[in-house]
Amino acid sequence: MTSHVFVDESKERGYLVTAAALLSGDLTSARRAIRGLVLPGQRRLHFTHENDGRRKRILDTIAGLGPTVTIYDASAHHRRRQREACLDALVEDLANAGARMLVLESDESIVELDRKTLYRSVRRHGCHDTLAYRHLRAFEEPLLAVREMAEEIRTV
Repeated sequence: MTSHVFVDESKERGYLVTAAALLSGDLTSARRAIRGLVLPGQRRLHFTHENDGRRKRILDTIAGLGPTVTIYDASAHHRRRQREACLDALVEDLANAGARMLVLESDESIVELDRKTLYRSVRRHGCHDTLAYRHLRAFEEPLLAVREMAEEIRTV
């Protein structure tokens, strides 16, 4: 079965990109589980704004979804090349795994650069006909919350 991959970046301890993959057949129930965690008045989950008890519940729910998590560290690269290096390595891995969809959180300041990088990468790694990618806002795709907490799951 193919997978969909949800991506987040972190600049706190170097430059890291966290990719969380879920099987395509699990997406509907996974979205339902994440939406069930959003409180009245919230548009989306944001892990850092939650208290410890709620964080545990969120982490338990996400762990139950069983995402496959890969963290890409480009800290050794020049600052201007870090995101590009991570995205290229990610696309190479997704091409080898046969993934079908890559979802990145929309950040208007880097969308155009991402599109250029991804355009080159999917062609370089031979998956331009099989791997689609899109930028969405976190409230538009509830499963972007999975990638936001994926690093936390890894360290728990």
